[in-house]
Amino acid sequence: MQAEYIELTYWQIGLATALILISGLISLALRLGMEQRLLVASVRTVVQLLLIGLVLRWVFEVQTWYAVVALLLAMTGIAGIAAVRRTDRRYRGIWLDSIVSMGASSWLITGMALAAIIQVRPWYQAQYAIPLLGMILGNTLNGISLGLDRLGEELDGKRDQVETLLVLGATGWEAARGPVQQAVRTGMVPIINSMMVVGLVSLPGMMTGQLLAGVEPVQAVMYQIVIMFLIAAGTSLGTVSVVLLGYRRLFSRDHQFLVERIVKRG
Repeated sequence: MQAEYIELTYWQIGLATALILISGLISLALRLGMEQRLLVASVRTVVQLLLIGLVLRWVFEVQTWYAVVALLLAMTGIAGIAAVRRTDRRYRGIWLDSIVSMGASSWLITGMALAAIIQVRPWYQAQYAIPLLGMILGNTLNGISLGLDRLGEELDGKRDQVETLLVLGATGWEAARGPVQQAVRTGMVPIINSMMVVGLVSLPGMMTGQLLAGVEPVQAVMYQIVIMFLIAAGTSLGTVSVVLLGYRRLFSRDHQFLVERIVKRG
């Protein structure tokens, strides 16, 4: 099976764009006050996707390792920054922790996929490297954001409990273990939930795209299985690493809880 995909025209895209009016009408009818945000989100969707489309066209044409790596680095940095922007509580160094955790986990898993699982030759083939890292980054971003937010919430909300444990002789890790566990668990829950219903409730994006492009269904499913496991591994590694880095910044080597470093946004 290798059917030709249907090329879309700008008219068809415009017709689909008109459907966003449904969301706008709902906001107006219920007085949600989300019309402006909806408009901005819609414009950003179109502009951002058109821009990345032009960039991808160029990268696919040149097919050089430095062009691919440059794009992957930019994607990683943007994902790390976006993860922090979603958090309500921050601390000094959170931006670096997010970017480092995002990069280390996503690049490690993507590298394993390209070199050992899919065995892409050369490894920097844009059609594989960019979509793979992009999907892993998108889900790892969610895990890191949720993990950081929950860590700050748990430690800030339970400061008395944490400080009491420290006074009673507990180490920093013993006092923070509960909040750390909750933070990591929170970051991992979404991908686990997705894996529980994949193929039953929803068809994932990559699989849908391959089916639309005419790829044989079983092959599309096999790729999607690989992707789901890559995403799960990347999300888990990214979440646990950023939470542990956050713990190291909020507890001194003398086992003091540096709660004053946690700042609630707004």
